[in-house]
Amino acid sequence: MTEISSILSTSGVRGAYRSSKELSGLPGPEAVTGKGESFSEMLQSATTNAVGKVREAEAVAQKGLTGEMGTQRVVEATLELESTVKVMVSMRDKVVEAYQEIMRMPL
Repeated sequence: MTEISSILSTSGVRGAYRSSKELSGLPGPEAVTGKGESFSEMLQSATTNAVGKVREAEAVAQKGLTGEMGTQRVVEATLELESTVKVMVSMRDKVVEAYQEIMRMPL
């Protein structure tokens, strides 16, 4: 019977990781240069986009009430708004969950 340490050798894991990077075509952690946006910038842009979608949906709904916009477009805007709200609520839940997990960590 083989020992678990020989099965999970560090070099074996590294080799498997290198092979999987080549298969997926995605850059590994060493390829990240730090030129991308930070987490807070990503959250800020996501919330800004969400607020923009809400305002756009409100404008379309108002135009629909006055008869300037067709029913189909109002329904489409409402469905887009619903999808955006679901994504934002999901993001909020994940951020709260991460915060709670950090607060449970012992110091």
